Amino acid sequence: MAALNVFENVLGFTLTNLLAAMALLIFITLAIAAVYLWKETRFQEKALAPFPCPERHWLQGTMDLKRITRHPEYVLEFMTEQTQRFPKCFQQWIGPFRGVLMIVHPEVAKEVLKTIEPKGRVYEYLRPWLGDGLLLSRDEKWRRNRRLLTPAFHFEILRPYVKIYNQATDVFMEKMSSFAMKDEAVEITKHLSLLTLDIILQCAFSHNIECQRVGDKNPYVAAVYAMSQLLMLRARSPWMHLWPMYRLTPEGREFVKLYNLVHQQAGDIIKARREVLDKEGREKIGRGSRYLDFLDILLTARDPDGEGLTDDEIRAEVDTFLFEGHDTTASGISWSLYCLAKHPEHQERVREEVDAVMAGKDELTWQDISKLKYLTMCIKEAMRLYPPVPIVGRKITREFAFMGHRLPAGAELNVNVWCLHHNPAVWGEDFMDYKPDRFLSENMKNMDPYAFIPFSAGPRNCIGQNFALNEEKVVIARILHKFKVELVPDHHVAPVVELVTRAVNGIKVKFIPRD
Repeated sequence: MAALNVFENVLGFTLTNLLAAMALLIFITLAIAAVYLWKETRFQEKALAPFPCPERHWLQGTMDLKRITRHPEYVLEFMTEQTQRFPKCFQQWIGPFRGVLMIVHPEVAKEVLKTIEPKGRVYEYLRPWLGDGLLLSRDEKWRRNRRLLTPAFHFEILRPYVKIYNQATDVFMEKMSSFAMKDEAVEITKHLSLLTLDIILQCAFSHNIECQRVGDKNPYVAAVYAMSQLLMLRARSPWMHLWPMYRLTPEGREFVKLYNLVHQQAGDIIKARREVLDKEGREKIGRGSRYLDFLDILLTARDPDGEGLTDDEIRAEVDTFLFEGHDTTASGISWSLYCLAKHPEHQERVREEVDAVMAGKDELTWQDISKLKYLTMCIKEAMRLYPPVPIVGRKITREFAFMGHRLPAGAELNVNVWCLHHNPAVWGEDFMDYKPDRFLSENMKNMDPYAFIPFSAGPRNCIGQNFALNEEKVVIARILHKFKVELVPDHHVAPVVELVTRAVNGIKVKFIPRD
């Protein structure tokens, strides 16, 4: 009590005054937030008014939020239903405040994707972690960095990575063999996520931390996974959307701690590699036995003025590469294996193709990848049904015209890849069926180039799509060469929207060693 009196005497105000000031500050903050939300909502309502809208509840929006809590898979079911009602586009409201235009047809999607309009505001949740990398940058900075990064995904750079794909798959299959020997089912999503993280860390940094063996005992791996979970929690929690408020929450403080750890580790690696390059000479890069990794390309890239990337820019691009290329690829492999296990006739046909390509060999080579034509069709059909990135958001900076209506600058829209891939007006009434023959060359001739967009499309498409597809082909081919894959009969699999498309209860399979 004496200490409190001293505090009051020294600072000249009482505890009551302090509490009153804090209450006033909270009130002002909430009032500002309320005014912002009201203005934003009025703008979105006016902007979206000309476009079709499902039934909208004043509080919940267009979806039953209570049902989402109980059944997360309802979100994709709802959007698929609305696509059948509104085959071009429709409004979607999450709660009373946030409205976006959902684009679900290639004709409309093309108008947005052929531009370099910036990402939507939900992507801003990633900025503290990913910085101003290729995913989040805009305008001239995006153009410059896209030009500088494109050589990192040239075929000659990708070729040596096949050895890394094979080595990482060996470790994965060794782990799966232990389950197979005990006739145990295994939930594959986490294991495949560690596999793809293993691969991407080696391709980005030439850095092998044996993710598949140590798992999240490694601080870097643990931080990457924890940040992904925190991002999903934030996206589902409206009170966490504003960064100044989010930073004050326990989750926000943990997120800051984790991205600082990731930034420091990446920064240390970049600094050490830069010192090596300066010492050995940049002109010698790639002439020895070591392959060129993503970091080498970034450190040696120069624009027409001879300017390179700063360490902060390099770190942002490396973090973006890791974020975009690890969980998305794991999702693609998981759903491909699920589809092939669910349709054993297609699995057997892929296996016959793989056996022919791998005859007398234990590993796949760069030349082998292009021979896996039926596997490629199966992977594409799995990505149609279960696109790893289900939604691509944009916040437009200029007026757009859709379906005879105008959408003003500042409006939010989502190219809904999931809906576009499940649109009967695009894919026919059998759009829910797994039919790899959709991707026969003769069938693709008549396909709209914006109908199948698992890697987005247009100038802001995924720069690493060849890297990801090659990785998926090698991993799946090697697995099917060694095992038959079967589903667990009583395990319910339903897709849900998170940072990537996941199964609500995971994907459980059995790996059966081949005779």
